[in-house]
Amino acid sequence: MTIFKRTHLFVIFLITCSLALGKQHAQAFVSGPIRIKSLFCDLIRQTDYQSVNGYASQPEWSVEAFQEGQSISIANKQPAFGWMLEAEEQGVMQTAYQLLVADKLDDLRRDIGNMWNSGRVNGDESTAILYKGKALEPNKMYFWKVKVWDNQGGESAYSYTACFYTGELNEQYTTTRYPLQRSDQHPRIVEQRNDVFFVDFGKAAFGQLRLHLTGNNGDTVRIRFGEKLTKEGTIDRNPGGTIRYQEYMLPLQAGAHTYQIKFKKDRRNTGAAAIKMPNYIGEVLPFRFVEVVGYPGSLSKQDAVRSMIHYPFNDAAAFFHSSDTVLNKLWDLCKYSVKATSFAGVYIDGDRERIPYEADAYINQLCHYAMDSEYTLARYSHEYLIHHATWPTEWILQSVLMAWNDYLYTGDLRSASRYYADLKAKSLTALEEDNGLISTRTGKQTPSLLTAIHYKGEALRDIVDWPQSGILGLGKSEPGETDGFVFTDYNAVVNAYYYQALTVMKRLALALGKKEDATYYERKAADVYQAFQRYFFDNEQHIYRDGVGTDHASLHTNMFALAFGLVPDKAKSAVLDFIRSRGMACSVYGSQFLMDALYQGEDGNYALGLLTSTDERSWYNMIRAGSTITMEAWDNKYKPNQDWNHIWGAVPANIIPRKLMGIEPLAPGWSSFRIKPQLGDLKTAAIRVPTIKGSIEVHYEQKAETFLMKATIPANSTADIVIPAKKSKGKVQLILDKELRTVQAFNGWIKLAGLGSGSHEIEVRY
Repeated sequence: MTIFKRTHLFVIFLITCSLALGKQHAQAFVSGPIRIKSLFCDLIRQTDYQSVNGYASQPEWSVEAFQEGQSISIANKQPAFGWMLEAEEQGVMQTAYQLLVADKLDDLRRDIGNMWNSGRVNGDESTAILYKGKALEPNKMYFWKVKVWDNQGGESAYSYTACFYTGELNEQYTTTRYPLQRSDQHPRIVEQRNDVFFVDFGKAAFGQLRLHLTGNNGDTVRIRFGEKLTKEGTIDRNPGGTIRYQEYMLPLQAGAHTYQIKFKKDRRNTGAAAIKMPNYIGEVLPFRFVEVVGYPGSLSKQDAVRSMIHYPFNDAAAFFHSSDTVLNKLWDLCKYSVKATSFAGVYIDGDRERIPYEADAYINQLCHYAMDSEYTLARYSHEYLIHHATWPTEWILQSVLMAWNDYLYTGDLRSASRYYADLKAKSLTALEEDNGLISTRTGKQTPSLLTAIHYKGEALRDIVDWPQSGILGLGKSEPGETDGFVFTDYNAVVNAYYYQALTVMKRLALALGKKEDATYYERKAADVYQAFQRYFFDNEQHIYRDGVGTDHASLHTNMFALAFGLVPDKAKSAVLDFIRSRGMACSVYGSQFLMDALYQGEDGNYALGLLTSTDERSWYNMIRAGSTITMEAWDNKYKPNQDWNHIWGAVPANIIPRKLMGIEPLAPGWSSFRIKPQLGDLKTAAIRVPTIKGSIEVHYEQKAETFLMKATIPANSTADIVIPAKKSKGKVQLILDKELRTVQAFNGWIKLAGLGSGSHEIEVRY
């Protein structure tokens, strides 16, 4: 039973869950302690997906069907399998599995795995199970299913049968991707205003437009597209920045016809470095509003169709609702932004350039993980950037962070293994000086280094935040978004990133069995930690300076230090005081690390205040300005050439689930995770977070005298629950699943380690 029974949110969750279930395979399973819910092959859930020109079609299990239109083809000689489990009982864990693969459907129906029968394999692994059967052949169909045993003596039925088609199989690991999808939408509003039909689709989307019009030879109508309105309520034809407006003349034929507007290519966002739209889709434009001028007939909602382009996205996978209406609006804005900005099939920086950048992709990755259990777009985007590196020093290091996130959220090491040598180069140890710090200004940027990190420019440059003073329309007296950061040869922000990359490389090396490398990176990280304290810490102010040779301290230096674990406990209070004194003195990109820092410092109250702020430098200001996709900057004045469709502005999409609601993986593939809420003064909050193990559902209710938490933990996983105690230490009464306990508070928190799967109710009495 769902945890939301007897609450208002129960009804909402039933609706969203029923929508999600309606999109999955309709196979029935016998009841029992454990059941198999979903299957993955190479992280693709719907391996038999087929479409025609972007429209999903009914899948046909034939080689000819897979070769027509657009379909999924598994690219690896050794694919990996995975599954989600569900069970009614608490504490259910998988103890063994048996996986069958066949090249004949009839064989599999008779439980014969003629390509691979794994036999009963003991263990709880349910992600990234590598194929170990006979050699797969290219351009051929295969069928598979799995059953499992659990720790309560149960044995599941075999799962439904899944089909996959192999392409030209590769020796090296290659990420399989879905084709792009179309979703046709009718407008919410069509109004006639004199000789203009005003059309509003409710939200902006990257797409195309079809109009069904009736006319005579010689009739001509004018079609206007835009993202922004004027104060008078018409499409803004001079919206500023890179906010889009386009206009077309459409001659009509005699009689009734359906017309598709052919969008012209923008020279910049279809240039050499840009991601091009595939031929089966064609060029797209971001727009919300349409004006049809001079049309003599009548125009209804059914006469206008916008074809929205996006990567496959389960709208019902994630859910959030709280007692704060601003926070709820931000969630809706950011969730939609994840879907809307996926139109290129690669994470890009927005419509102005349509170029992948590591900084955008890092934030996008975390946001996408929070919204859907779909991992191939994030993985492919990260891998694309491995070989298409961009110029900022910190963003090279972000490739290492993305590789770790990929493994942490999927449990699949194949991508990290293939690109391990590249990740070693991108950790930038080659830039380290004798003082233990790295620098891009001391002559160590050799051609061999730039080649190793796949950067084709002349040199890396430190960025800190973006934009900076004196560029992109900002005058030299205008501050930009770096909070006055003073750039020196040894940059504290760059070295904070360096420390984080080294700690991540240690974890990846251990996971890959490279113990010598792990020892090397552990030692390097320890040295950088000590150097960071020695060269950047101000012993008088107890905060961190921007670099060697300057006394200036910025928000950025201190928030990155705190976010990446470089601030010792004795200095956290002073660093947090300084961070609070600076407000939102960073860009929408920088806000990711500001929010990470605040929750790392356990200052949920201040963090919630920033999340729900309605000031000019706030996420709410994006809504107030009229954008329905997150913006590149807080406002046009902070980045005069900004666009209105930039995913790095969607930080709340990952901060709300990861930090405010406190749900983060502890072990790769979500085999264990933590729930540590920092709710500030929220009265209630509920969330569903999709993971590769299944959905995590949590509901909180805060009162003066009690804290109530209801949580559903997926089968085959465990959770560490960390709950606020409202006192630093001492005994606290707690009720877990109707059983009264007395527990010990430590540093203001109560911890319940290793809580098993199923639905739980926890009440803390203060």
